[in-house]
Amino acid sequence: MKTILVAFLLFAGTAMNAQDGMDRSAMDVVNDMVPGWNLGNTLEATTSWTGGALWNNKGGLSAETGWQDTRTSQKVIDFVKSLGFRSIRIPCAWAFGHISNASTYEIDAQWMARVKEVVDYCINAGLYVVLNDHWDGGWIDDQMKDSSAATIEKNKKILTALWTQIANAFIDYDEHLLFAGLNEPPADNQASTNNLIKYNQTFVDAVRSTGGNNAKRILVVQGPSTNIDHTCNFMAGKMPTDIVEGKLAIEVHYYNPWQFWGMEKDESWGKVFYYWGKGNHLSGSTHNSTWGEEDDMRKQLQMMKTKFVDKGYPVVIGEFGANWRDLSSQPKESQEKHNASIKAHYRELHRLCKELGGMVPMTWDTNYRNQEGTKGCMTIVDRKTLSVYGTYALEGINEIYPRPTDTSIGSAVEQSHFNGGTYTLQGIRIEGEPTAKGIYIVNGRKLIK
Repeated sequence: MKTILVAFLLFAGTAMNAQDGMDRSAMDVVNDMVPGWNLGNTLEATTSWTGGALWNNKGGLSAETGWQDTRTSQKVIDFVKSLGFRSIRIPCAWAFGHISNASTYEIDAQWMARVKEVVDYCINAGLYVVLNDHWDGGWIDDQMKDSSAATIEKNKKILTALWTQIANAFIDYDEHLLFAGLNEPPADNQASTNNLIKYNQTFVDAVRSTGGNNAKRILVVQGPSTNIDHTCNFMAGKMPTDIVEGKLAIEVHYYNPWQFWGMEKDESWGKVFYYWGKGNHLSGSTHNSTWGEEDDMRKQLQMMKTKFVDKGYPVVIGEFGANWRDLSSQPKESQEKHNASIKAHYRELHRLCKELGGMVPMTWDTNYRNQEGTKGCMTIVDRKTLSVYGTYALEGINEIYPRPTDTSIGSAVEQSHFNGGTYTLQGIRIEGEPTAKGIYIVNGRKLIK
């Protein structure tokens, strides 16, 4: 066995160095994050559902498998990377079951350590990470429309306490880690959006005050209800003031149309949409989409480009997806047409984001492996078996962003650079010392076994 130092080829002195540190703009980083994936209902979950889980430590480490059954591991994250994803959003709870001292809003040390461990899995794989304060028991969401000075000051105090701790815990991480202040703050008019604007500023100020790499970290603030129309109508031109230029992004979510992505059964006011997109409608079916297709999707994203991207604020589409349904019990419906609709929906959003630029769609994934018939589910990755469950969704994404196929030494070195790990030339991370004959990259060096 012999080890040969790799000279990093021609790209090593440029591409790698350009990715180190904290100097790139939010626009440049967001363009590198596409496509993105969500860890879903994992670190935001709890095993104590009652309201009593708020502002205490009842959640515990077991909360991670409270709403899905697979503990996150390096192998899970590496598998996600192998599918072509370049970034992972980690929805996270803090107040909801992970507070060791309610009077000071102190985050439990064991929980913080576990969150860091999961973030490190992603960094080890060479992925970008968006870490947020998710719904979190609704501690601030439930008061988003309360404009009283006392409520706003109290919430600002709590938000500052939480984000100061989170920021300090991750202060040495480089630009591959982004912070997102909240999740889907329920604001639907200018008055409630004005409250949100104050909270967004508090989040930015809290992180920046910790210094270190956080002085330049890319921060993501949320639009009202992360709804595109509300965000463009109520928040355009009202981004936070920052001490550094080019380091802010805006987050919205894309779940349109409701009847296609999430509606579970026909209602008196309308039908579920099984079919979406040009060429995918089923003749004679009452379940064809009647709104929210390609043209509407383009209009929505074009608004975000005009109002934010063109003003220097990239867009994080923090959640996106559609329920893939089993239509086998519906004799007059077409599973094939529905499968094609799912593929088209995922493909078109990623195609438009690539065309318009400055936008990263981050696919929602629940790790719930049961379609429950026409109810459907929004799972792509089966984390338990490390296999693909949502085939058609992934095919749609991979048509725009193909899975990695580069087998060059340079590609593997780039992967190994991020964590000093061991990679095959296909860019797949392996545990421990290689056992099979071949060429590997270990700690940035070529290993021939």
